[in-house]
Amino acid sequence: MRQHASVLHIDLDAFYASVEQRDKPSLRGKPVVVGGIGGRGVVATASYEARKYGVHSAMSTREARSRCPHAAFLYPRFPAYRESSERVMGLLRSVSPLVEPLSLDEAFVDLERSSLDDLGVESVRAFAEELRERVHDVTDGLTASVGVGSSKFIAKVASDLEKPDGLVVVAPGTERELLRPMRVKVIPGVGPATDERLRRAGIHTVADLESVSLEELVRLVGKAHGGGLYQLARAQDDRPVVAEQEAKSVSVESTYDTDLTDRVVMEGLVDRQARDVAGRLQKHGLSGRTVTLKVRLYDFTTLSRSSTLAAPTDAAPTIARLARTLLGELVAGGSTAGGVRLLGVGVSGLADWIQEDLFGESDEAEEALALPEPAVPIRHRPEWAPGMDVLHAELGRGWVWGSGRGVVTVRFETATTEPGPVRSYSAADPALSPWPPAGT
Repeated sequence: MRQHASVLHIDLDAFYASVEQRDKPSLRGKPVVVGGIGGRGVVATASYEARKYGVHSAMSTREARSRCPHAAFLYPRFPAYRESSERVMGLLRSVSPLVEPLSLDEAFVDLERSSLDDLGVESVRAFAEELRERVHDVTDGLTASVGVGSSKFIAKVASDLEKPDGLVVVAPGTERELLRPMRVKVIPGVGPATDERLRRAGIHTVADLESVSLEELVRLVGKAHGGGLYQLARAQDDRPVVAEQEAKSVSVESTYDTDLTDRVVMEGLVDRQARDVAGRLQKHGLSGRTVTLKVRLYDFTTLSRSSTLAAPTDAAPTIARLARTLLGELVAGGSTAGGVRLLGVGVSGLADWIQEDLFGESDEAEEALALPEPAVPIRHRPEWAPGMDVLHAELGRGWVWGSGRGVVTVRFETATTEPGPVRSYSAADPALSPWPPAGT
């Protein structure tokens, strides 16, 4: 364990939804839900205003609509999210060479490699507060919650304590005192099933868990899981911050507020990610031979499995099939039993050509690909998806308020304007076009 609070965890608050509220003035302070908006869609992120109604990530869009029918339901705008993420990650790397991104909106930073000469609690607090202000500046108004502690586990717990827009520094030596009153669910990997098993044994808080022997925990939850719980209940976590190298690949990954344990749900999410990856490959005229599945477990352990084809592909069914097979191997081996907090699909070994119909697949086969949970395939999404940016020849830039039955409704406003007027047009109106224009 470190002698100083020198591991910083930063988490951009309700990231996707916050970007939408930043860029759409009329949605500020109102419930916003980002994700698939169809009947089989899933929530990627909900604003804090929507969370008050019980909406959360990985919830079906159908349930989210029933809980908060007055929310704005928007398709994701990943280019906007990546742009803001890159600004933040660039800022973090300017203060320390050891930055471990967990997703677009979350990262660990090793302060021992920063410019800080003094790693005392007050010095670290001042540094973290300044960092939060700089994040707010470089993202044009987004907020971040920050936790600092002597380990990754403590830093992550700390960043969750005062959300949103909070800062907590845990002084070395006080970690166990902090954890003891908390519910056992604060420990990564204690999902509903494990929580119920512990509850039946009379274990409700971390203090209860700390009093249980290693042998008893192994008997209750298994060897691998029991050992991890035994250590974390005592704030023992010596994992280093590891900088991830940029891969020459096209990939999509998502972190979920609630650990995933249902294989059907995970397969559905992997299918959607495979389609997103295929869409990006096709957009840039690329293909790849190696399909990689990335899984981050409840305890932040990251697993990666790959499968290599004989020739490059950009076909969504092929990518999805291989990714689901890799996921099945991890599920069958028991690796995901404790819960999954991140899923990602990537394609590497990029080339600018493909071997047509590698597995004899066609558009009809792609139509038949099962999508048990998440959203509509890219190529079949509505041309005017709610939330997308548009440009009108006379009124300028805005975003799609809603569409259907050959009509598209646009709210004319941007991040730097006041809430603007709403106008409806024919979906085929030549004065209306996506923004930015294709190919830019």
